[in-house]
Amino acid sequence: MRAIPSALQARLDSGTTTLAQCWIVRRSDGGVFGFTDHDRDLTIEDVCCRAGTGFAASEAAQRFDLSVDGAEISGALADDLLSEADLAAGRFDAAAIESWLVDWSEPSLRVLTARGRLGEVRREGRAFTAELRGLADLLSQESGRLYTASCGADLGDGRCRVDLGNAIWRGTGSVAAMFGVSTLAVTGLDGFAAGLFTGGRLRWSSGANAGAAIEIKQHRIVAGQARLSLWQAMAEPIAQGDGFVVTAGCDKQFSTCRDRFGNSVNFRGFPQIPGNDFVVGYPVPGTPGHGGGSIGGDK
Repeated sequence: MRAIPSALQARLDSGTTTLAQCWIVRRSDGGVFGFTDHDRDLTIEDVCCRAGTGFAASEAAQRFDLSVDGAEISGALADDLLSEADLAAGRFDAAAIESWLVDWSEPSLRVLTARGRLGEVRREGRAFTAELRGLADLLSQESGRLYTASCGADLGDGRCRVDLGNAIWRGTGSVAAMFGVSTLAVTGLDGFAAGLFTGGRLRWSSGANAGAAIEIKQHRIVAGQARLSLWQAMAEPIAQGDGFVVTAGCDKQFSTCRDRFGNSVNFRGFPQIPGNDFVVGYPVPGTPGHGGGSIGGDK
């Protein structure tokens, strides 16, 4: 139950209010940003909540399972507060956010109405919309290990142990040409087999996007030249000559772990688990494997 200051409650009961909403965003790198839908700046919790950002929130319905249904915030991108480059670089991913109801005539009269984290962020021109996830959302996330046929580790992490610093899994290059906004013809990767960098990471080392990283959707060879397709457009235009560093990707299948990386001893999945085709299968008269014996074969 929320504790509403008595003075604020009295103003709410009067029917004549001077209310505004404020949001405080705390990034994992320590950055703190404040926004308000009021027409002037307000200071909340020692954070200046800036006006003029176009911040607004949708209605949020709280269900009995404590999750928040359909809550979103939207606003305008601003270079000094919430820039397109910061969003593309993931600096606001899973940032903590607080929503406050404030009496703008006396900002000390306020109540915390919601606390959560930013979810999916969508950009449209110079505006953005972000999903607001309640703290109960953490309870629905997977934790621990799952029994799956695919690997539960990430390529190069402490459980996988593949050394992505090795030159055979890492390449440098530059952009030779662009096809649309997210497909690049590149130089410097001629010695790598097609598909090695599919699912891998590309980090820009020069150009307008220097320092930003993105996942690679597809790595292929076209007319003898490497092409990389990115999952989404970068925050800034990509130019010919922009440099990058790429690391290999993995589809988390046992065959890839064994044949490409020679790392089957560290595979963190259960490849012998029957797949969905086995679950929905049914016996066919005359075919082997249905004599009442073990799955490995009839005795």
